[in-house]
Amino acid sequence: MVRLKLLIFLVLFSLMGCSTQRFLVNQIQPILNNTVNAFFEESDLQIAEQALASNLKLVEGLLKSDPQNKQLLLILSQGYAGYALAFVEDTDARRAAQLYLRARDYALRLAAVQNKAFATLPNIPVTDLPQKLNRANKKDVPALFWAGFSWSSYINLSLEDPQAIMDLARVEAIMKRVMELDSSYFYGASYLFFGSLYGQKPPLLGGNPEKARSYFEKNIEMTKGRFLLSYVYAARFYAAKTLNEQLFDAYLQKVLNSTDDLLPEMRLLNHVAKQKARRLLKQKDEFF
Repeated sequence: MVRLKLLIFLVLFSLMGCSTQRFLVNQIQPILNNTVNAFFEESDLQIAEQALASNLKLVEGLLKSDPQNKQLLLILSQGYAGYALAFVEDTDARRAAQLYLRARDYALRLAAVQNKAFATLPNIPVTDLPQKLNRANKKDVPALFWAGFSWSSYINLSLEDPQAIMDLARVEAIMKRVMELDSSYFYGASYLFFGSLYGQKPPLLGGNPEKARSYFEKNIEMTKGRFLLSYVYAARFYAAKTLNEQLFDAYLQKVLNSTDDLLPEMRLLNHVAKQKARRLLKQKDEFF
């Protein structure tokens, strides 16, 4: 009788396995959200790197049980982009580029799940993209932001690839829509995108150093100077590009002199900013 009951249970479990798995995934999502928050609050970069790598694979495993789970897709797009930014791009550009692509693809999957209009987002003609993006609303901002951020980061590491450069116009359209819908999302990072864009482009292709500076200053004003990556990007894509050595030093020293608890919920990225600031100061002779 016991064996019969066990056999019946196993049969029933196999028949409703997928829904049960999705139910269990939904039950642990609050834990995953807390894990993401704890990750960004971590101050030890080595602990954060080790924890994130293993947790990303765990979340990918959960996603196989619930392929359209919006929260898992968001965690993976954020996670792979953050991992590449914090731990890979300064030492292994090729690997970082692939990680950014993975982050972009998860974000694009999320965009398609949330809004059927974006199911073919990567293939929509650039001329038609603004009209298609007008269908987005504020709930689409996280997916569009992480798609745009990851895609632009990949492009920045793949400047020898003509196709990657051609995709920049597509990314600009996406990030412009993000800024229209919610310019404050993720500490106003869309301002950092446009600041970097106008600072990095040559004038003949639309570059404008003063416009770049205005975007960086808007971001710094919005975050009250507590999101230290703002200064790092301003140093790299404005001060260095305009050969303003004094401002370059001032931006980076501002980062290095900031307290560890300036922005507790983003302690990790502020530590990453300090690491990048030290690296830029060591590379100073390459810029001036």
